[in-house]
Amino acid sequence: MAYMAQRYTRSVSDFLAANRSAGRYLLTLADGMAGLGAIAVIANFEKFYQAGFAASWWGLMMAPLGMVAALSGWVAYRYRETRAMTMAQFFEMRYSRRFRIYAGILAWVSGVLNYGVFPGITALFLIHFCGLPESFVLLGVTFSTLPFIMAVMLSIAACFTLFGGMIAVMITDFFQGQFVNIVFLLIMGLLLWNISWSDIISTLETAPKGKSLLNPFDQGEIKDFNFWFFAIFGFKIFYNRLGWQGSQGYFCAAKSPHEQKMAGVLAEWRSGVTYLMFLIMPICAYVVLHHDGYSAIADEAQAAIHQIDDLQTQKQMLTPMVMSQLFPVGLIGLFAAAMIAAAISTDDTQLHSWGSIFIQDVVLPFRNKPFTPKQQLLLLRLSVVGVALFAFFWSWFFPLRDYLFMYMLLTGTIYLGGSGAVIIGGLYWRRATTQGAWISMTVGLIIGAAGITLQAVWTSVPAFVELTPEFPLNGAWLAMIAYVCSIICFVGVSLLTCKQPFNLEKMLHRGEYALSDSRVAGDNYKGGGLVGRLIGFTEEFTRGDRIIYRLKVSWTMFWFICFIVGTVIGLTVGISNRVWGHWWLFTVILGGVVGAITVVWFLIGGTKDLFELFRILKQAKRKSADDGSVHEFDEHRNDHDVAP
Repeated sequence: MAYMAQRYTRSVSDFLAANRSAGRYLLTLADGMAGLGAIAVIANFEKFYQAGFAASWWGLMMAPLGMVAALSGWVAYRYRETRAMTMAQFFEMRYSRRFRIYAGILAWVSGVLNYGVFPGITALFLIHFCGLPESFVLLGVTFSTLPFIMAVMLSIAACFTLFGGMIAVMITDFFQGQFVNIVFLLIMGLLLWNISWSDIISTLETAPKGKSLLNPFDQGEIKDFNFWFFAIFGFKIFYNRLGWQGSQGYFCAAKSPHEQKMAGVLAEWRSGVTYLMFLIMPICAYVVLHHDGYSAIADEAQAAIHQIDDLQTQKQMLTPMVMSQLFPVGLIGLFAAAMIAAAISTDDTQLHSWGSIFIQDVVLPFRNKPFTPKQQLLLLRLSVVGVALFAFFWSWFFPLRDYLFMYMLLTGTIYLGGSGAVIIGGLYWRRATTQGAWISMTVGLIIGAAGITLQAVWTSVPAFVELTPEFPLNGAWLAMIAYVCSIICFVGVSLLTCKQPFNLEKMLHRGEYALSDSRVAGDNYKGGGLVGRLIGFTEEFTRGDRIIYRLKVSWTMFWFICFIVGTVIGLTVGISNRVWGHWWLFTVILGGVVGAITVVWFLIGGTKDLFELFRILKQAKRKSADDGSVHEFDEHRNDHDVAP
């Protein structure tokens, strides 16, 4: 499929954004798979092994926030209206060329550092889960298995990306996503068949007081994955909407802004199966290691875990190693295949994103004379290879000292700390200025870099250790501090420096500046009333769109009402572990049923979108000027192209 995509990749916009031709189901399925790498799976295993079912309770608190962001098209709709193919291209439209380069460099450095550990985690998983030797002999020479596996996996992902750019990445991610969803459903069913629910509950009840894996109101001793961890992620839903650029090609690939919005609405159902798998597998691993009835399997798993020398790797591989002892023959192979598919899907998307950003937002803005399409496509492909080489060597030599989630938060904060304010302000606030953007991004960079440095050197500085043995703030809190400081600086400096409001209508192609794909026609439904307006119905909605919106609202509000009622009862009367056990069984069964329905629903919709994509690409007339350059907005900026 990746090789076939070559025939459709004829221009820079094809390579970067699939010529803006993707439908909602294809987009949401492929985009979801792009974020489901082996590293994401293992990071979630760490989180839920530490906090159990109770951790997912606080996730319900964020459900209305995600719903509002999705239904309103927060950031995503307006960003697609700009027709930018990278976020920094939008920054040049809204702020300045110099700021585009600055933001592009920060995004690229933050991104490649963040992605740099992905191939190593994938290789470690495959080595330990599949029982591969840590070295092998070839032609009388001993080679390490880790770099060999990394090289193979990165080569496959790089080939996918080089063949057809965003078109190939999206098509292959779609097929791999369907395969992974089916495998995950099968795994969950077999796990719950082999481990009785009564064993799960009785084992989780033995957790120490303050570290309950069932009761979310008895987690005071869990330092990292507690209420505040999820509260910060709730804030990130809005602040970092489209902020992280690891899958930036999907942000601009939709056929229209409306399709981009609908893909976001469908995203929650898309991720339901994977979220259940993230939850069930580490909990079953905990049961195996702590229940007497599984002592034989536990002993084998512990022996395998202790053969791993690095303590951090032991934590990361704990759940996979238990599963390798628990799964029957066949299921081990299916899970390994699913993880390989997930890893390739993440790798090719990340290679595409960071390779594209380097050329589009660092190299391209420096040139007064544009590249020819052939030259630009060649540079984009060379950049993809360069990112793959960096990730290979970084994974090989960089020691990871924190939880994966914390490392990703810290490295991400270098860019995300200030970019949220800059993105939201640029899309929604006419008085946002270039000076405010520079200050916001710089403050986020300084706080993020300082946090990474302090966390890395803390234990080696005696004066710090005397104050407290460990660095007092984890990655989530450091990120939140960076967000708040960046917002304050952005708003304050923009108010002080704004001389003339910015022309948002032209940048968003609205009114007299509208383009043919700025809006799509709905079915002129007039019965929405106040409720329809609150939900977000517009003239672009069809009957099917309205049904999807109502299902989204109903589904989300059901879980949120359950959260409110449960929280009130839990804080006043109290809820027993037995009741919590019944509740979690209900959520697993309902989630599994809805997940199975969703897999079929999205497979049908995604297949239709795939054929529609091919039809559009065959007929589309390419424009060589649509290459990520900005030519139109200089006269509309409200301040000079200067850095503070």
